[in-house]
Amino acid sequence: MRLVTLICAFLLPTAPAIARSPIADVICAPTDEMREKLLRQFGEVQQGTGLRGPDQVMELWSGASGDWTLVMTYASGQSCIVAMGEHWDGPVYPREG
Repeated sequence: MRLVTLICAFLLPTAPAIARSPIADVICAPTDEMREKLLRQFGEVQQGTGLRGPDQVMELWSGASGDWTLVMTYASGQSCIVAMGEHWDGPVYPREG
């Protein structure tokens, strides 16, 4: 159900690009838009980041509900959700400000 909600949240108001990957559908949107939706609409907070390459940052987002989202952010200004799930087991840091 969360996947359907997330897809609708990104597709209906803004029509972001959807790319096909061999693993699954990937939802992409401008980075600012992606972060805004994860924060405000889904109540997720960025928990950590890691460099994947000179132009790519992997971000882990999670919320108090236990949902989590793995986002790849590109230097081009696009971000893509590459995985998501439930039952996050780890600290959830509150959003600042």
